[in-house]
This record gives sequence, structure tokens and C-alpha cells, in this order.
Amino acid sequence: MLASLVTFLDAAIINVALPSMVRDLGGGLALQQWVVDAYLITLGALMLVAGSLSDAFGRKRILRLGLLGFGVTSMLCALAPSGTVLVLARGLQGATGALLVPGSLAIILSFFSGPAQAKAIGAWTGWTGGAFIAGPLVGGLLVDTVGWRWIFAINVLPIALTLALLARLEEPPQPAGARIDILGAVLACIGLGGPVYALIEQEKVGWTHPTVWMSLGIGVPAFIAFLVQERRTAHPMMPPGLFRERNFWVGNLATTAIYGALSLGMFVITLFLQEVGGFRATTAGLALMPTTVIMLLLSSVFGGLSGRFGPRLFMTVGPCVAGCGYLLMLNVRVPLDFWTQLLPGVLVFGVGLTMTVAPLTAAVLGSIRSEQAGIGSAINNAISRVAGLIAIALTGLIVGPRLDVAGFHRAMITTAVLLMLGGVISAVGIRNPPRKA
Repeated sequence: MLASLVTFLDAAIINVALPSMVRDLGGGLALQQWVVDAYLITLGALMLVAGSLSDAFGRKRILRLGLLGFGVTSMLCALAPSGTVLVLARGLQGATGALLVPGSLAIILSFFSGPAQAKAIGAWTGWTGGAFIAGPLVGGLLVDTVGWRWIFAINVLPIALTLALLARLEEPPQPAGARIDILGAVLACIGLGGPVYALIEQEKVGWTHPTVWMSLGIGVPAFIAFLVQERRTAHPMMPPGLFRERNFWVGNLATTAIYGALSLGMFVITLFLQEVGGFRATTAGLALMPTTVIMLLLSSVFGGLSGRFGPRLFMTVGPCVAGCGYLLMLNVRVPLDFWTQLLPGVLVFGVGLTMTVAPLTAAVLGSIRSEQAGIGSAINNAISRVAGLIAIALTGLIVGPRLDVAGFHRAMITTAVLLMLGGVISAVGIRNPPRKA
């Protein structure tokens, strides 16, 4: 859980530090988007090959390599002298972070089965999801006291603790015959990076600019070639056969809508609270703490209930409840009154999110064989990260050239629609596994 937590925390902690980074380094909204998306591009693209590495060379070994790499690249981010260097360092940080999530979740799946597995996944999603929401508070405290660079430097502490615990961990059995799809990894990076670059840069230079249409012209064919490569290679990092399992492909489709919504909503809320609402970074982080508390208290409960009654009900109702939370945030005005305008939506969102995350993960990973746990968890986590980076890249189109109340409302509506779409997908497509006698 600690190994995964550090990557989730770093993806979320960044949001409250973005205004401070821009004040120090310049770059405006484009730099803010790239600081987030450079991390998500490499994290999402390389998480697939990381799942293959985990299965081929041992989950414990790859986990240790990822932890060491994440510590080094975190310090590179902390010492970055310019926006360009920071974006490059964030890309490297995402690449090493990709090694952490698949192996850590696969280790859990290797030692648990049935309802106990669902409950263990609930604990994992509770802590990692809680880190995703608590990130703004931790980041805010650091930004307001010692500066934004410490949001990266602080990573060495949980990494050191995780390495110490890892030394005592038994190595789970390795699947036989696992190989690495290098070409697929290259095509995935180009296929994701090109369109995302075009989406972010078009706000400054327009769709007709050569760098924009060339990025699309290279990125889109590369992504198509990646899909073709995965069908042809003997050892794909995204095995097409997994998508023949109904709950796997439906769950990942729901993941796309739900996690795209979460990334967009969190990004816009934390920026709005500081840039429009006048909140300090710490206060902006505290605004989302109720969701963290709810997740920590109830994720294991909903994970256990999902193991007993099946995930379909929770994956249907949970995202719709979370979406209603974002609709309640349409009450936000300037001047902002947190207690009456924002808190009710945050609480409702927290309950809905907690109902969703553990059953979603259990449904996706419970539909595949345990020896495919590494690559299965890699695919699901990669899809959630890719959905997030696309949502962040589209932020400018949704909110407009500057973030104001009208732009905030458009983002809240978009987030709610995406969450409810995830609930509808789950209601139509997810099937509860047969109960064991």
C-alpha cells in the first residue's frame, strides 16, 4: 500500500502547488498542465510495460527498482531551476512511478482470494484513494511553510520506510513465459504524448499551428500502430485476450469515465479555491479532507460488501452519488462560503467515491486469472492515468482562457456527467460473479 500510495500522493499533491510554481518559474496555465501531464503520460504509458516487467522479473525486484528511481527523480524535481527542467523531471518521475503500482497490487492479489481479496483491495483503494484526496492538504502545508519544492523532497521518507518493509516481504511466485514488449511501449508513449501535447498547446497557438497538427499526425497513427502491435506480438503488454472478459473491459470503460472525472474535478477545485476563492494552499487542501476521512473509514467496508453481494450495485450507485456531489457545487459563487456552497457537495462526493473505488478494482481484477494480476492491474491503472491526463489536457477548452465562476461551473457539470456515465456503464455492463456455495 505504501508503494502505491507514494505515486497517488504525488499525482494529487501537485495541484495546490501549481500557483506557487508559476509564480516562481512562470509559464501560466500551460506549465501547470504540463507539470501534471508529463507525469501522467509516462506513468500511464509505461505502467503497461511495468506490469510485464513485474511478471517477468519478479514483483519484489521491480518494486524495489521503482522505489529507488522514484526517490532520485523526486529530488530532481525538487532542484529543478526552470519550468522546462521541472517538466522533464516530472516525466522521469512518472516513468519510475509506473514500476510501483502494478507490482504492489499484484502482490496483494497473490496472497488473497475470494471475499478476503475484495476486502484487501478495499484497504488498498482506501489508503491510495485517500492519498489522492489528502494530497492537496499535505501539499498545501508544505507550500505555505517551506515551499513547493518540498512536495517532492518529502517523498524520500515514505520510500525509505517502504524499502525497509519490502526487505521482509516474501517474493510471490512469478508467472511463466512473461516477456517485454519494447516496441509497444515506445508506440504507447508516442501515441499518448502527441495528442496530449496538441490539446495543451492549441490553446496558445491554435489548431492550425504546425507543432499542433504534426503532433496529432504522429501521435494518432502511433496509437493505432500500438493497438495493431498488441494484437500481433506474441508477448503483448496489453493482451487483447483480457478484454474478452466482460467485467474487465466494462470495468475499464467505467474507469475511463470515472477517473477522468476525478482528475478534472480535483484539478479545477484546487486551482479555483486559490486563484479565485483566495484560499491559501493549506486551506485549499483542507477543503477536501472530509472525502479522505470517509474513504479511510469506509473503503474496506464497501470492499467487503462488494465481495459478498457483487460489485454491480456499488459501481452503479456510487458514481451517480459522487456526480450529485459535484452538481451541488454549482452553488459556488464569489465571495465563496465554503461551509454552505462547497462542503455539502464534498461530503456527498466522498460517500459516492468510497462506494465506487474498491468494488470497481475488485470487479476488474477479479475477472482475470491470478497469474495475470500484474498486467491486469497495470492496464486498469494505466487507463485511469490516461483518462486523467486527457481530462487535464482538455481543461482549457472546458473552463476557458481564465478560471472564473462560469468556468468552474462548466467543469463541475462535466465532472458530474462523466461520473454518472461511469455509473450507467456499470449498470448496463457489469455482471456479479456467481456466489460460491
